Amino acid sequence: MRGVALIAVAIAAIWSAPAAHAADAAFTQFVASLWTEAQAQGVSRASFEAETRGLEPDYKLPDLLLPGRPATGAPAQAEFVQVPADYIKEASIARLAAYGQKLMQQYRPALSEIERRFGVPAPVVLAIWGRETDFGRYTLPYDALRVLATQAYVGRRKDQYRNEFILALKMLSDGVVKRADLRASWGGAVGLTQFLPSEYYKHGVDLDGDGKVDLWHSVPDALGSAAQQLVNKGWQSGLRWAYEVKAPANVDCTTGVPEVQKPIGDWLRAGFVPVRGLRLSAAEQAQPASLLQPEGIYGPAFLTTPNYFVIKEYNFSDLYVLFVGHLADRMTSPLPFATPWAASEQLRTRDVEAMQKGLTRLGLYKDRLDGKAGMQTRAALGAFQKSAGLKVDCWPSEAVLQAISAAH
Repeated sequence: MRGVALIAVAIAAIWSAPAAHAADAAFTQFVASLWTEAQAQGVSRASFEAETRGLEPDYKLPDLLLPGRPATGAPAQAEFVQVPADYIKEASIARLAAYGQKLMQQYRPALSEIERRFGVPAPVVLAIWGRETDFGRYTLPYDALRVLATQAYVGRRKDQYRNEFILALKMLSDGVVKRADLRASWGGAVGLTQFLPSEYYKHGVDLDGDGKVDLWHSVPDALGSAAQQLVNKGWQSGLRWAYEVKAPANVDCTTGVPEVQKPIGDWLRAGFVPVRGLRLSAAEQAQPASLLQPEGIYGPAFLTTPNYFVIKEYNFSDLYVLFVGHLADRMTSPLPFATPWAASEQLRTRDVEAMQKGLTRLGLYKDRLDGKAGMQTRAALGAFQKSAGLKVDCWPSEAVLQAISAAH
């Protein structure tokens, strides 16, 4: 409870300039209070003192619980505030795919070993690397220790980040990485393929055989570790991530949730047609799949296999998986999605959260209130549209939000 009290004192003063030093002092006390846990993880006292000395919180990070912030506090993360056409830009996909093809040749021995050892296709791990850090060309903007300590102090997932902060200290104490190289995203992920410290210890692979797992300078290690993480989360060798299909005119978009899963052959018999005349083998048709319509009844539709959801475990966003999966495909085929994206605008995060609250009130939505129009939210608003006699398109719009707000 001591840590909770310290946090409460600090939050009350965070936005007050005269009290800034008090807030930082409380933060310093909070960090110091983690020594016992760090020691239990094998962190040396000298390393703990050196790495935490002068550490300050970064209250400008998104997704913090701070006074004066909107109630949602939701971050402006691209996966959740852009329409698909903005996130999965054709020019970006084409640029990354062309560079990925060169890297496929450059790292062929390591990629062949990854395919043999893990059963994860080379284009998939390359696509993750491309999406996460632009194949290592993107410089991560934050000091990882500062990010993780701040998130542990005033973030929305304090317990998780408390553990990540301690494991980051362990990485430094163990000599895994130098502090200068421990750069991160606002969420605290590090390295070429963006691992949280706990993921480093769970999934890290020394693919280049030099006796250490280096996610910062060894491309083979980073790609091998990404493959190992996918395998540890259930990756099935020989299974595609998804199939683009043309949905029948009478499609019920409320079935586009992971829980509605049936053999691909059943979807095809229901009128879904693989694009560009693709013929699926009997083995492929026997595979279970879920329907994904990222823009409701508009735009492309996909039959997603279990491997789709494995990639989603890497980053919990449909647009992220679509980007990675499509980029991987483009490294071997130049074809864009057969059906173009249709939506021109997305509701703001706070409006989607208001929609979720309304759908919860009506008993149609039971998932998190996170302001993100994912599968469950789209299905729930489609169910509302059905009950209200509206056009069922499963796409969040201002008109639907108003109708939900007015419903009793």
